[in-house]
Amino acid sequence: MWKRSTAVALFAVAVLTGTAACSSSSATSDTAAPTSVVDVAGATIIDVRTPEEFTSGHLEGATNINLQSSGFTSQIQSLPKDSSYVVYCRSGNRSAEAVAQMKAAGFTNVVDAGGLQEASDSTGVPVVS
Repeated sequence: MWKRSTAVALFAVAVLTGTAACSSSSATSDTAAPTSVVDVAGATIIDVRTPEEFTSGHLEGATNINLQSSGFTSQIQSLPKDSSYVVYCRSGNRSAEAVAQMKAAGFTNVVDAGGLQEASDSTGVPVVS
């Protein structure tokens, strides 16, 4: 198991470099490092899927803010910009869009954890329904 200091360091590197951890758009190869570990201590986990998708299974403790709803922008803007966020969806497409919108709105500590299973694997947070 990773030591907490290693997980925190990996999280910081991902945030500082702007690299989306476990993003579906990340380049991979046979020699690529194993999936990054995302430290969720103190972070708000946001599931940007529809409420129906969320109900069928989501990361434990996640907040559902539907990217496709008309209220997405206002819900995101009501969040503290200086907090930490881990965002995921079904496959990584919507989470990438949500993270881009959040960064454009001034959020600086946002990680794209990709799809649901990728997010669970990288954070260690179980999927619950």
